[in-house]
Amino acid sequence: MFVRLVSVLCLVLLAPAAFAACAGSDLRATLSDQEQVRLQDVVQDAPFPEGNHWRATRGDSTLHLIGTMHLSDPRLDGPVERLRDTIESADLLLLEMTDEDKAALQQSLTSDPSLLMMPDTTLPEILSEEDWAKMSDALTARGMPPFMAARFQPWYVSVILAVPPCAAAPDLAAGGMDARLEAIARTADVPRAALEDVSTIFAAFADQPRDTQIDMMLSALVDPTTSEDLFATLLASYFDENHAEGWAVSALLAERYSPIDPSAAAAIFATMEQELLIDRNRAWIPVLLAAAQEHDLVVAAFGAAHLPGTDGVLALLQDEGFALERLSF
Repeated sequence: MFVRLVSVLCLVLLAPAAFAACAGSDLRATLSDQEQVRLQDVVQDAPFPEGNHWRATRGDSTLHLIGTMHLSDPRLDGPVERLRDTIESADLLLLEMTDEDKAALQQSLTSDPSLLMMPDTTLPEILSEEDWAKMSDALTARGMPPFMAARFQPWYVSVILAVPPCAAAPDLAAGGMDARLEAIARTADVPRAALEDVSTIFAAFADQPRDTQIDMMLSALVDPTTSEDLFATLLASYFDENHAEGWAVSALLAERYSPIDPSAAAAIFATMEQELLIDRNRAWIPVLLAAAQEHDLVVAAFGAAHLPGTDGVLALLQDEGFALERLSF
């Protein structure tokens, strides 16, 4: 389940999904007193806990940092239009992955299926009969025939299961915020570039030991109603611009609903936080600094979970001498 939470916040999914068909409830209102105390312990001292749009300035360098979500939602219409002038006036738009990167990735996966396939075994062989039956039902609900997924790497199955059945059908025309901002830049002839190599996210998953990948996969086996509620909670915190809270709530809910041992879920959550957020944040800083030195106005748009916290992009830029100002979203 924690992979679902990480995926929504951090991943450019191969096929953006439309969440409008889902009807989950925001679970933040269900937190117990103990969970509320734990939540406050995490967020009360977190740097830059809120805000989807920030301006960072140092000398003549200006960076606009935009926290995005990678799934399509009609509530994005307003923010995208309000950001249009910022994108159109930029000298460079930096993204986690450009359209060209996505096309190259799709081509690599098509030409080399081993990137996603286990060469030595199948999921029915490594799972219990009961777990494979549950997995088969979950895959079928997302339009994936189990026999086709039987040789998938466990980490890849966890990403498939990251999106609940109600949002599994792709809506490529609408796209998430990243796709919409990139479309504006393309129309305005604003140069675009990636913050990292396209293989970075895949390596963070694929390099995990198989036992860890299996735990990741099994943790995604929650019932559809809970799955929708988890999505609704994440999206609500995004549109509230409460990212530190959203991430901390995600960790609490991972423990609450995990089908695997809560301590194992917490350990894996921490590992993925390190590799999908913290390590990538630190790797992006030299890219952002170089871009700011070469261009007058740079816009960087990436998953909102990368913004807050001691190891967030905003705090890391502040450490580099940038002044931060929250702007309207």
